[in-house]
Amino acid sequence: MLSTDLAELKAFMADNTGAVIEDVARDRKVTPRAVIEALPEGMVRVGKGDQFVPVMQDIAAWGDVTLIVHTDDAIFEFSGAVPRGEIGRGYFNLMQPKGLHGHLRHERCGGVAFVERPFFGKSSAFIAFFNVDGGIMFKVFVGRDENRELKADQLERFRKLAASLT
Repeated sequence: MLSTDLAELKAFMADNTGAVIEDVARDRKVTPRAVIEALPEGMVRVGKGDQFVPVMQDIAAWGDVTLIVHTDDAIFEFSGAVPRGEIGRGYFNLMQPKGLHGHLRHERCGGVAFVERPFFGKSSAFIAFFNVDGGIMFKVFVGRDENRELKADQLERFRKLAASLT
């Protein structure tokens, strides 16, 4: 990306901090990672991709969260606890009989972003797992309480994890 394009993207994101990341990326022909990294300072911290496993293991202790997979064709949302996983046969395996389970290509993780920003008039906090191509593998959002506010205990864990890894 040219420096003028980057400056323009940063200016856009400063004025539109709650924009849908994937929409901005598609419209501007950049990666979702570029969009997240263009958010104003203090809204995002990015760690290395090799932090995938420890981040996922920490999230497994948070309780109910929302995990989102956003593609060009669908947005999948899972609300509940993310299970602990383990590496086997080249995948990070989320193994449980019901609820969220699957096999994640953890070695394709190119970075982990911790994002706090306003979204639709409310505070939001999520972890975006980038693939090596700058796309988003999936996002895990800090849960909300009965008043639709971010769960204080999860937000504290989110911030502590971000500080320890970035």
